Amino acid sequence: MTAADGVPSARSAQPATPEVPAPAVTVEAVAWDDAGATALRVAQQAELAVQYGRGDLVALTAPDDITAMLVVRVDGVPSACGALRDRGDGVGEVKRMFVRPEQRGRGLSRMVLTELERRATELGWQRLILETGELQPAAIGLYRSAGYTPIPNYAPYEDEADSWCFAKAL
Repeated sequence: MTAADGVPSARSAQPATPEVPAPAVTVEAVAWDDAGATALRVAQQAELAVQYGRGDLVALTAPDDITAMLVVRVDGVPSACGALRDRGDGVGEVKRMFVRPEQRGRGLSRMVLTELERRATELGWQRLILETGELQPAAIGLYRSAGYTPIPNYAPYEDEADSWCFAKAL
């Protein structure tokens, strides 16, 4: 385009930027032993081992009371996960929240947490609890911004100085 005086307008002087399609993001409920979920949990444990000098205090095998295992896939690639564990008496526990480092900062953890809360509500649970570590400020920020408040550490974390426990009424 040119202006009436024949001088190219600013709009025509700038090259067109090609549109990049947004990645396809899906949240799926999967079996605990799903290959993508397993790979994400293994990656989480490796990261925790580097951060804390040890893996998680809770075994990687699925407790019988896991009620949901979610995987977020970005363009088909397992990129984030989270699970729900039934603690009884209307209380659920958020477990195995993890986002691959290259996918962080895109809202995937909030997507997982929101879906876990929705499922917990559908199950009739009134409260969710969770544990994270003091060396995970992004996780602490996510939970606080989502309405979780600090609570005393619960078993098996009650004697762990670097554990931070939170709860949210649903």
